[in-house]
Amino acid sequence: MQSDALNSKITMPDLVSISIHDGVAVITVQNPPVNALGPGVPQGLADAFAAASADAAVRSVVVIGGGKTFIAGADIKELEAAARNPKAGGPDLHPLLTSVENFPKPVVMAIHGTALGGGLELAMAGHYRVAVAEALLGAPEANLGIIPGAEGTQRLPRLVGVPAAIDLCVSGRLVKAPEALTLGLIDKVIDGDLLAGAVAFAAEIAGQPVSKTCDRNDKLGNPADNEAAFAAGREQAKKIRPHQTAPIWAIEAIEAATKLPFDQGCKREREISLETLASPQAQAMIHVFFAERGVAKVPGLDKDTPSYPIRKVGIIGAGTMGGGIAMAWANAGIPVLMKDTTQEAVDRGIATIRKNYQRSVDRGRTPQAVMDQRMALITPQLSFDGFEDVDLIIEAAFESMEVKRQLFTEIDKIAKKDCVLATNTSTLDIDEIANVTSRPQMVVGLHFFSPANVMRLVEIVRGKDLAPQTLATALAVARTLKKVGVVVGNCRGFVGNRMMFPYMREAQFLVEEGALPEQVDKALTNFGMAMGIMAVDDMGGIDLLWRVRQEYKHLDKPGVRKPVIHDRLYEAGRWGQKRSAGWYKYDDKLKASPDPEVHALIEKTSAELGFTRRAITTEEIIDRCLYAMVNEGAKILEEGHASRAADIDVIYTTGYGFPGWRGGPMWFADTVGLKKVYERVCELEQQFGSDLWAPAPLLKQLAESGKTFAQWDETR
Repeated sequence: MQSDALNSKITMPDLVSISIHDGVAVITVQNPPVNALGPGVPQGLADAFAAASADAAVRSVVVIGGGKTFIAGADIKELEAAARNPKAGGPDLHPLLTSVENFPKPVVMAIHGTALGGGLELAMAGHYRVAVAEALLGAPEANLGIIPGAEGTQRLPRLVGVPAAIDLCVSGRLVKAPEALTLGLIDKVIDGDLLAGAVAFAAEIAGQPVSKTCDRNDKLGNPADNEAAFAAGREQAKKIRPHQTAPIWAIEAIEAATKLPFDQGCKREREISLETLASPQAQAMIHVFFAERGVAKVPGLDKDTPSYPIRKVGIIGAGTMGGGIAMAWANAGIPVLMKDTTQEAVDRGIATIRKNYQRSVDRGRTPQAVMDQRMALITPQLSFDGFEDVDLIIEAAFESMEVKRQLFTEIDKIAKKDCVLATNTSTLDIDEIANVTSRPQMVVGLHFFSPANVMRLVEIVRGKDLAPQTLATALAVARTLKKVGVVVGNCRGFVGNRMMFPYMREAQFLVEEGALPEQVDKALTNFGMAMGIMAVDDMGGIDLLWRVRQEYKHLDKPGVRKPVIHDRLYEAGRWGQKRSAGWYKYDDKLKASPDPEVHALIEKTSAELGFTRRAITTEEIIDRCLYAMVNEGAKILEEGHASRAADIDVIYTTGYGFPGWRGGPMWFADTVGLKKVYERVCELEQQFGSDLWAPAPLLKQLAESGKTFAQWDETR
């Protein structure tokens, strides 16, 4: 039965609509694609609630999202603006949330898709929450360096208790509806149609007294238990988000919920929220958020360029990379042919894949049936049988130009005309590989990062003849595999590894001059890197980097200093974790510890090179390692091998363990000040020579003009 006051439907305007279903007002948010609480939506909701309040026929209200989701959060652009101008403050949802919570008739929040951030905060202001089983709820604000600032830290512990609220805010994890029900975050899981179920639930509780979340205090705990929970939360933050301030601030805001009346707690939360928005970490993490979404906009590529459909994939190589890539495709539901040259290699590859999946099953992350389905999608083989029918062939063989040229000559003859050919090379010339085929326009670099089934980054390497449709297909591949695809130019090492080379060079020079491997790594991890560079070298394999250097040895300039200790480790058979000995020694669980044998080798090599070992400061380690990286990044930008400094930041935060809360290497340089960075690079040039430390012209130009890499991006 429809209300005469509202007729069948009222629109407020376009973003929020309201209709009546037998005394239940259904308010629908229609702000695609994610129904964010952007400009106009809060006012539209307020208007809809006012209309429902004025209609005597309305006995209860359902709020639901149109399309594929409930409300996925606040408008991130408003948060970005607030981070840039903290004095202006972020979006203020308090009036809306208060009006919802104080609404005199029962309000049911009906959740599908996601209810995240501001969306969850709105849902918690309702009197009831129902959700379909697959719905996801969470408070992931820590991923942006901020806290739930729309009263989320005040309502969440009232619904789920203090320990659970701390965990959700610190981890940023998302929970499905059944777990949310157990926690007390929702009141019912709806089977079948969400709208019908929510309307039935709302009709059932119509006329009953409402229960406001702000009045619930029974789960706020007692001082003794809460102190233990806060201490545990701080330890959790230290473990999973080291160096980050937002999780600690979130705990402080939750603590306010347990000690202050609701209104005062909200006031304290607002103060903390504004402080987090003004922090360098929030600005850096919001930068990374937008940068990740910006990489899909490739200069010169029309967004409507079609891509080739990928229904079946062939992979050459069953080693670490080939197996990881095969898992990534199987996870996406795409069948894979995985070829290697010997039965032993194929068996080893399949065994590793099975072991990786089984580990996920044992930890409860993957059902056994899903593992079985994914294993069934991977066909191991010794021949190219069936490769004539695949849509994409990815070569993940030994990092040797000779090997790759031979393979691409062969697969060019086998593959169908519209099959895309890709190489997983990390350093080699894409054009040289493409030119051995009859279709260079179909050959692209897809540089995955190990482990390929886990790491989010794919460098998409564009050769000089690459066709737009092939490039569009590579970008579609990244999306299909739920990875971040960044288009880069064809140069030695592309972007990531090209910047890694001087980074590793300086780290090794520092060891030759007086530092120890563990000292260098500690300085880098204290800075925020996920791993120290020596540990990274051991994990990747000292033999692999040695072989890469052999490929390019003919390019070495006579008389220019090169690292030597790395060669000594290779010659000694210390190839890293695979041999339980590299820069460090490793136990059977791959736990690293300093090795006196390496220390002796370092001292011996230093003496042979004529160095008098000296004390190396943490500041020198950071300057030389990171500024070498930044200087190389500036050269890459000038040469056009990266479209934007932000693209470089994404490559390093998603593929190389650079801390997102520092925004990536180029953003970090901006925060230091490019004038300061440039002056230090000039000092290092004076000390170590122009062959190693000549300042990039772009760095010099920006430093002298008082500009930043971010401002340079705005001109692209």
